[in-house]
Amino acid sequence: MDAKRELTSVDLAALVAELGRYEGAKVDKVYLYDDDLLRFRMRDFDRGRVELLIEVGEVKRAHVADPERVADAPERPPNFAMMLRNRLSGADFAGVSQYEFDRILRFEFERDDEDTTVVAELFGQGNAAVLDESGEVVRSLETVRLKSRTVAPGSQYGFPDSRVHPLSIGYDAFVRRMDESNTDVVRTLATQLNFGGLYGEEVCARAGVEKTLDIADAGENEYEALYDAIGRIADRLETGDVDPRVYLDDEDRVVDVTPFPLEERADLSADGFDSFNAALDDYFDRLERDPDEEATGTDRPDFEAEVAKQQRIIEQQENAIEGFEEQAAAERDRAEALYANYDLVDEVISTVRAAREESVPWDDIETTLAEGAERGIPAAEAVVDIDAAEGTVTVNLDGTRVTVDPSTGVEKNADRLYTEAKRVEEKKEGALEAIENTREELAAVKRRRDEWEAVDADDETENGDGTENDDETENVDWLSRSSVPIKQPEHWYEEFRWFHTSDGFLVIGGRNADENEAIVKKYMERNDRFFHAQAHGGPVTLLKATGPSEKARDVDFPDSSLREAAQFAVSYSSVWKDGRFAGDAYMVDPDQVSKTPESGEYIEKGGFVIRGDRTYFRDVGASAAVGIQCEPETRVIGGPASAVEPRAATSLRLEPGKFAQNDAAKRCYRRFKKRFADDSFVRKVASPDRIQEFLPAGRSSIVEG
Repeated sequence: MDAKRELTSVDLAALVAELGRYEGAKVDKVYLYDDDLLRFRMRDFDRGRVELLIEVGEVKRAHVADPERVADAPERPPNFAMMLRNRLSGADFAGVSQYEFDRILRFEFERDDEDTTVVAELFGQGNAAVLDESGEVVRSLETVRLKSRTVAPGSQYGFPDSRVHPLSIGYDAFVRRMDESNTDVVRTLATQLNFGGLYGEEVCARAGVEKTLDIADAGENEYEALYDAIGRIADRLETGDVDPRVYLDDEDRVVDVTPFPLEERADLSADGFDSFNAALDDYFDRLERDPDEEATGTDRPDFEAEVAKQQRIIEQQENAIEGFEEQAAAERDRAEALYANYDLVDEVISTVRAAREESVPWDDIETTLAEGAERGIPAAEAVVDIDAAEGTVTVNLDGTRVTVDPSTGVEKNADRLYTEAKRVEEKKEGALEAIENTREELAAVKRRRDEWEAVDADDETENGDGTENDDETENVDWLSRSSVPIKQPEHWYEEFRWFHTSDGFLVIGGRNADENEAIVKKYMERNDRFFHAQAHGGPVTLLKATGPSEKARDVDFPDSSLREAAQFAVSYSSVWKDGRFAGDAYMVDPDQVSKTPESGEYIEKGGFVIRGDRTYFRDVGASAAVGIQCEPETRVIGGPASAVEPRAATSLRLEPGKFAQNDAAKRCYRRFKKRFADDSFVRKVASPDRIQEFLPAGRSSIVEG
């Protein structure tokens, strides 16, 4: 049985009540370990020192820990920890809540000058976000930009879409949910009712209902028994009636921790605890010390992970700065729009203010303005929204929407917007200072890495007598090694899509119009070959004869390299995104590529004019592979299977399919982790984000075998 590494929604519901006992504790310091474990050191009047841990990495947990079990603080706190210290030092812990029935906890902290919320996402890839009083993200460990939600500095925090709350659902709604299913009882409870697998089985066991019973065969008696079992669990959680257990397997290794005994765990031995916090602390401490949780790593410091972390922080800071600039400009535009339409705005403000002074209800004001708009009164037409709760009016001024307070004049409303723009610019200045500090830290890490590699260069490349270790490295079984050394030098072409052909030639491709432009203007040379899919929305693909710093030379490219470059051009084009399994590509010489259109024509950014004859590659298969290379460098690689598979220690083939790009990347990541004995190596060099960089845009499926 695999040991539990993530808390469930039921666990969090039980935990929230206990963590509430620490309300009022004062925050002393905040620490960050390994980019995913937050430690809040607090002082409680009755309990003394309190250590709150929140981990959002491979292990996802939150609980108060025994101070004796807390690791020593990192020598140098990272910027994220320093930011939290600045915001939380001396703050009161004001409580914690679970977002709906999701694996999300909101930790509230109050201080005279500002309140702060720390949101812990204990699902998926895990994340922690720090929010200000308005719910705006100050910083987050990871940046999330999806259609459904955004978690990025400068934006409003976006919670996931609401889900069914199984502990508060009414009976009629429960029955409807069950009836809508087309599977068995336990899977319906696990997915449609959001219980997850273990607690779905537990509900069935407590209700005396066979978990494999098909929903079509379930009747009122089964539904009532299941609903009653859910109610009993809900009552225990609501009243804090916990009786925690840490479950052990036959070899005395921890496998689970629960807030009360489970019938589904009755065959395991268990240790009881007085509080769920104590049980969680004991469980995760023993999990970390479990002999089967194999220690990984080498004597060499993990410079690559630190470089990646600092680069990720810089990217987040750059995004925040860009957001501040846009926000400040938008506030100024609104202020200037007020002055540009002074008379019209003054009429709106005067009309609304006069009505409010006469105690006219907001609804009547809104009705009057709507009637005025129908009669073509410009001031009334400009009003697009009224917020009675806030006492504000929003006007549309030549396409710019501005919210004004009618209790003050045009000047004061404009001053408020200018003041907000100035406040945002001050935040930008702080972010600029922070990014310089981060860049210095990144440079220091790279210097230490270079010094380490310079000292050990001989050991890595020679046997001691001047002969290289080629035979030895060729025969290494990287998948079974308990520790895989990481060697990730940086290359100029990594800013683009890239791969090396089976003959050793470099191929680069653009991800967007800007990169297409850069490839042609900066990197295309006369002996290269230009490829493009015979479809709109494809990358510029360049088969390089030489590198940017190498002497130009004429190259007779093998057919295998030409075919692989063509397949690359097709696979990363709209052919894949459209779900097609093949397409055409063409090849031309660099002197046939131009940015000069014919008279009267226009070329959009990232587009080019091709003149002269083209060499076509017909019916090229849309297929790609992604793999993990271990020698001579350790990294994710991707491209045509014929080029990737010989270089990779292990690889996966993909074709157009049903999984979104990020989901396909996660599936590849999970498969790779199972293949390597050193799963920490996969986590460091082949995270889902890095894998996703090598996947075609659109939906994919992994090809078995």
